[in-house]
Amino acid sequence: MITILVDHNIEGQAVLLLGTYDADGWSELFPIRLITFRDAGLSFDSSDREVWRFAQSNEMLLLTDNRNMNKKDSLELTIRHESNATSLPVLTISNTDRMTEREYRQRCATRLAEIINDLDNYKGAARLFIP
Repeated sequence: MITILVDHNIEGQAVLLLGTYDADGWSELFPIRLITFRDAGLSFDSSDREVWRFAQSNEMLLLTDNRNMNKKDSLELTIRHESNATSLPVLTISNTDRMTEREYRQRCATRLAEIINDLDNYKGAARLFIP
């Protein structure tokens, strides 16, 4: 089973994604478990660097919509500085506003299943966009 740490600002979108993932039958082939910051014991104001390191050290995929590098501890800079060939990729939902659209969620769920199915080949990829 793959564990996915959900960035605190997209918990609602992640629940929608999981529902579609389950409804489309992907969970039978590739079981996943979503955990929130609260579940993981992380503070909502944890830096991106702390979150990324936590996910990596606990062998979790990180699901986010964060793409910036505005601060020294931003996710993008963290990935660029700390990622290596064995790092798990960060999964980034390309357009969280569209998660209310069933077809878009289905595309996201399918892409997630493809990534999980081939996860070993995506190690070191830094960031993967969904869909």
